[in-house]
Amino acid sequence: MKKIVLAFAFLAIAISCNKLAENEFEIEGTIDGIESGIFVILEKQDEMGNFIPMDTTKMDNGKFSFKGESKEVGFHYIQVQTVNGKIPFILESGSIKIEAYKDSIQKSKISGTYSNDQYVAHTKITDAINVRMKKFQDENTPKWMAAQAANDTVTMNALMKENKKFEVDYMTAAKNHVKNHPKSFLSAVFLDQMLSLPGQDWKEIEKSYNTLSEPLKKSKPGVSAKAKIDEFSKKPSVEVGSMAPDFSAPNPQGTAVSLKESLGKVTIIDFWASWCGPCRKENPNVVALYDEFHSKGLNIIGVSLDKPEAKEAWIQAIATDKLTWPQVSNLMFWEDPVAKMYGVQAIPATFILDSSGKIVARDLRGAALKAKVQELLGS
Repeated sequence: MKKIVLAFAFLAIAISCNKLAENEFEIEGTIDGIESGIFVILEKQDEMGNFIPMDTTKMDNGKFSFKGESKEVGFHYIQVQTVNGKIPFILESGSIKIEAYKDSIQKSKISGTYSNDQYVAHTKITDAINVRMKKFQDENTPKWMAAQAANDTVTMNALMKENKKFEVDYMTAAKNHVKNHPKSFLSAVFLDQMLSLPGQDWKEIEKSYNTLSEPLKKSKPGVSAKAKIDEFSKKPSVEVGSMAPDFSAPNPQGTAVSLKESLGKVTIIDFWASWCGPCRKENPNVVALYDEFHSKGLNIIGVSLDKPEAKEAWIQAIATDKLTWPQVSNLMFWEDPVAKMYGVQAIPATFILDSSGKIVARDLRGAALKAKVQELLGS
């Protein structure tokens, strides 16, 4: 009986010695065909994208290991001295397993912790999208080249539209990951990236951010996402139902024109640019709307996001498209302060105001825009 008790005591000591502390990590890796003594480097990237060594060990009978304190969750890399390419993984507390292959390092298997398991699962989803996209592009490259040679814009636009569906698939996969895995490091990465994309609803992203675990909120992408959310929250509200923030910007002659002095019974703030194909395509519809309803109280003020060197192109576009309503631009591209005030990250973008200057609708086009103007004018 005494021997049995001692055996259990020894087992308990062994288990407690192997158990990692709350913020500790260990990496256990294998690579067949790499001789003992070859250096293995644990790296991370700095803000400039340079790879910085964090720790070094040596191969020992096809194995390597690292152990340390996980101060911050984030992507790290394994570099083997004699192998081309790096193995990306997420460094976090826990035991991380890496099974690497020297001749196909990109096929290395990562497992052992939650974020790494979810990283691998998400990669399988995006790999499948990559395969479908490559197949589509390979099959349609000849058609694209023929359309380019013939200046067949209809075919080119159709192909671009089909190809853009893959972007939607990637975004859907990222949003599903955030929704289903709020404790995954990738969720913090995706939210931070989404806040930098045009046309995203930052308030919805904020709701997702609030579901992240505390360690993820303290990670670099988590901190970055919070800073972007805070920046959005300080801006005046441009939601439907709020009063449109006033602004002033120079017209083509350099004279400042304000929103306040441009208000009518109904006012459309139209964000566009001379380089924006969809904007230019929509302009004839806006011209027709203005010609029909301006005498009844419809005013429009155009805000162009043209580049600093494109003043002449902006002026020429106004003349070519016959835009007779007030036009302003700071010629600062996406850094335009009016666009930033209104949270505009994609154009064309429109805000429809009633006679009091309250935003009653946004981003309406064609028949929907005309119906709203008629409703507000009571005609």
